[in-house]
Amino acid sequence: MLGINCKQPNRTMAITAALALSVLYILYTFNACLLSSINRTLKQVPTVGGATVTTMERPAAVATQLPQVRILGSIVRIVPLTDEGAGTGGTNTTDGSPKYRFLRQQGLRPSRHLPDALIIGVKKSGTRALLEFIRLHPDVRAAGCEVHFFDRHYGKGLAWYRHHMPPTIEGQLTMEKTPSYFITRDAPRRVRHMNPATRLLVVVRDPVTRAISDYTQARSKKRDMKRFEELAFTNGSAGGVVDTSWGPVRIGVYAKYLERWLEAFPLAQLLFVSGERLIADPAVEIGRVQDFLGLKRVVTEKHFYFNSTKGFPCLLKSEERSSPHCLGKTKGRNHPRIDPAAIDRLREFYRPFNQKFYQLTGINFGWP
Repeated sequence: MLGINCKQPNRTMAITAALALSVLYILYTFNACLLSSINRTLKQVPTVGGATVTTMERPAAVATQLPQVRILGSIVRIVPLTDEGAGTGGTNTTDGSPKYRFLRQQGLRPSRHLPDALIIGVKKSGTRALLEFIRLHPDVRAAGCEVHFFDRHYGKGLAWYRHHMPPTIEGQLTMEKTPSYFITRDAPRRVRHMNPATRLLVVVRDPVTRAISDYTQARSKKRDMKRFEELAFTNGSAGGVVDTSWGPVRIGVYAKYLERWLEAFPLAQLLFVSGERLIADPAVEIGRVQDFLGLKRVVTEKHFYFNSTKGFPCLLKSEERSSPHCLGKTKGRNHPRIDPAAIDRLREFYRPFNQKFYQLTGINFGWP
């Protein structure tokens, strides 16, 4: 009877287990070395100007120098998968204009900053025209829409405000325009808290004409509005008492609001732009604005032409458009006919306030 060898299967199993453990050890050692090599290589990603160069913005000369490692006999180029600032709350500074695409290609990255200058008012005096005219300057970048931070959205914080500013590069000035800042009680203190060196621009015009323009804009949105005379006077007629609670009338008392701003800022930090001269000779007023902002006089007569139909200056060219164009259908509206007695009564009402405004600014605007 043949004997059975029970030791043979046990020996085979032991050899198999030993081989398996050897293979696992070799794989673990290889992977550990590979990961360590990749990690060391990623830490040596070349930089430009001290900042990590990402794959999206890397100049061609640097792209050829991406780190490489040898894996299983092949050369593998290591490309970082994350962009600079990812996951850190960084702001996307993409700007679609050809000029800014070119600047990015040169390694210059625009970033967002709190405004250096504000157009704080006054409503219906020419603030939009001033903004569009000064934006012709290559060293000025301005928010296109009224942000209303210092009057409506202050609780959202300065980081929120900065996010609404346009990207700029070194040497450019950031601006924003919201005309209601001028009449907002807390705006002077809030602006000073942001930056006590902020430069402030105030566009003003004859308060009677401004009130009529304000009314005209409101009526264009609400056709069933009462007549101007009914709203401007307490008894609804030109012979009554001026109703200072009505917004279009109240805003024209410029001296009242200016005194608040002068409590927070020295007069030298405010520039008063004549709305009348901005229409009659925009190049002269924009020249003053450029001087005030410390800019070279780049915007000149060559940028403007006068549209006799609208009675308003228009642009011959701008950064966005090379063809002549005006500011929009809402500019240069025809005012309704107002009772001359109502106009005379309003001029009489505003006269002492205008004189006080002249004294505060040191400028006689020559309003009737």
